[in-house]
Amino acid sequence: MSKEVSRESEQQHHQHKDYTDPPPAPLLDLGELRLWSFYRALIAEFIATLLFLYVTVATVIGYKKQSAADSCGGVGLLGVAWAFGGMIFILVYCTAGISGGHINPAVTFGLFLARRVTPVRAALYIVAQCLGAICGVGIVKGIMKHSYNSLGGGANEVAAGYSRGTALGAEIIGTFVLVYTVLSATDPKRNARDSHVPWIFWVGPFAGALAAAAYHQYILRAAAIKALGSFRSNPAN
Repeated sequence: MSKEVSRESEQQHHQHKDYTDPPPAPLLDLGELRLWSFYRALIAEFIATLLFLYVTVATVIGYKKQSAADSCGGVGLLGVAWAFGGMIFILVYCTAGISGGHINPAVTFGLFLARRVTPVRAALYIVAQCLGAICGVGIVKGIMKHSYNSLGGGANEVAAGYSRGTALGAEIIGTFVLVYTVLSATDPKRNARDSHVPWIFWVGPFAGALAAAAYHQYILRAAAIKALGSFRSNPAN
């Protein structure tokens, strides 16, 4: 009896779902190693990570070269933020349909734990990302060798006044927000059939505002009648 009730509840639950959950990635899928799309995804992750590190590390070095006396001569903190955020936006947009747009080993590891990618794909993605990062920073060093060596390669370090535990906590929280955002953005529920519903909450308020303005101006204040009267009383007409 309990089994029948559970089956009925599961059937009702599936009937009410307006989206399809993809099956979890298999733990072993050697067949993808024979697909060109798999290696194309690895190349995409390699190139994307290379470009990301090249632009962002060069920007950080440029910011560190900026002196206090010449505060307008560099990119500033806002420029560093735009470099990181803008590059991620562009690269994810370009590679999302090819590799998923991970561009970060932490993102790949999180998607692996969520059974979105196979272990083989996750491991090779991380290898491609690390190699891309090394090559990207290597290009920066080749172009800006003196600044790279004198400024520590733009590497992160624990700032004065903060303990290692505080820095570790900040990294954990920041990575949590990043991976949580990726998992939420790729959730199949976001592709539900009723995903077009938000237009109601745009059209409705604006239509109501239009009706209220017309009612107040042309009925309560009789602006339409006043305008018509002034038009008729104009001797030029």
